[in-house]
Amino acid sequence: MIVPRTATAQALAELPGRNDINSWTVGLAGGLLEGSYIRYAADLARALNDGSNLRIIPMVTFGAVGHVSDLLYLKGVDIAITQADVLDYFEQEQKIPGIKGRIHYISPLFLSEVHIYARSEFKSLADLAGKKVAFNTVGSAANLTGQIVFRRLGITVEPVFINNAIALEQMRTGEISAVVHVVAKPNDAFTRYKPEPGFHFLPVEYNSIFADFYLPTALEATDYPNLIPAGGKVQTIAVLNLLAVFNWASDSDRYRRVSRFINAFFNNYDKLKTASFQAKWAEINFAGTVPGWTRYRVAEEALAKFKAGGPNQERLRSQFEEFFKSFAKKAGNRKFSESEREALFKQFVEWEQKR
Repeated sequence: MIVPRTATAQALAELPGRNDINSWTVGLAGGLLEGSYIRYAADLARALNDGSNLRIIPMVTFGAVGHVSDLLYLKGVDIAITQADVLDYFEQEQKIPGIKGRIHYISPLFLSEVHIYARSEFKSLADLAGKKVAFNTVGSAANLTGQIVFRRLGITVEPVFINNAIALEQMRTGEISAVVHVVAKPNDAFTRYKPEPGFHFLPVEYNSIFADFYLPTALEATDYPNLIPAGGKVQTIAVLNLLAVFNWASDSDRYRRVSRFINAFFNNYDKLKTASFQAKWAEINFAGTVPGWTRYRVAEEALAKFKAGGPNQERLRSQFEEFFKSFAKKAGNRKFSESEREALFKQFVEWEQKR
C-alpha cells in the first residue's frame, strides 16, 4: 500500500515532540570545511545544546562575506561567524541600505591571520604583481580581506577563486603563484601540506593603512613547523572575528530564539574555555567592542549580567556553600552572620576569578 504524501507529512507533523524540537532550533552559519569557523560553530553546538530547550545547527556555508548575505536573505540562518571588516564592505562596496542597523554583533571572537603562501621565486608581495593569486572560493574571508591587502598596498594581481586544496596543487605545477588564506592559525590546510622546496609564507608588514580593522601579528615556527624554520617567524596582519546576528524585532519568533542562544552563550563562557574546545576560546574578550559595529541589545543585557557575575552566580553560590561547610567546620562550627557570610562569598569570588 502506498501512503499518500499528504498523509505522510501529516503523520510527521503529529510525531511526539516535533514542535518542541523546532521551537528552539537556531541555525548557525559556520563557513567552509577547511576553515576555522566550522570548528567554533561545532563547539558552540556542543557547549550550548540543551535538548528541546535549545539546539544549535552548524551549517557548512561559504564564509565570512557570504554569512552577512545569509543573515539578510537565507531562511534558517539566525546567527553567523564573520569578520570585522565585512560590514564596511557591504556598506561601501555593495551599497546595502542601512546595513549597520540591520546586522549587529553578539560578541567579538578570535583573530584570523592572513596567510600568503608563495612559490620560491617570489620574495615579496610586490613580486606577485600581474601574477595569478588564489583567493579561495567566492564569499570566503580570503576573497575579501586578501584582496583588501593587495589593493591597499597598490599591488595588482590576477585573482583566481578556487578551493585551497586545488590551488595548492596548482602552485606545484606553476599555474598559480601564491595562495591566500585568512584563517585562525594553525590551520590544517598548511599543517597537513607537504612542503615544496623553497615554498614559503610572504610577510605582510603592518602600517597605518591597516589601522582600521587589522592588528599586527606573526606566523611562527610553532604554528607551522613543517613550513617555517625553528625559531623563525613571518610578520603578517590579523582581523577580528565575531558572532553576528540580524537585528530582529522584539516581537518576532527569531528574536525569541536568538535571545535564548545569547543567554546560553554567556552562561557557558567557562565551559568554552576548557581544554575540550578550541584553544582560542580562552583568548576571547567577550566584553570587547568591534569598531564600526553595534552590539545586539540582548547581548548588551547579557553582557551586563555577565560583568556583574550574574551568569556564574548560581554556580559560584553552589561552590561557595561546599567551601563554607568545610570552612565553618574548621572554625569550630560557630555561627556566622549574614554579613560575614557575604564578605566570605565576595572573597571566594575574587579568589575564583584570580584562579
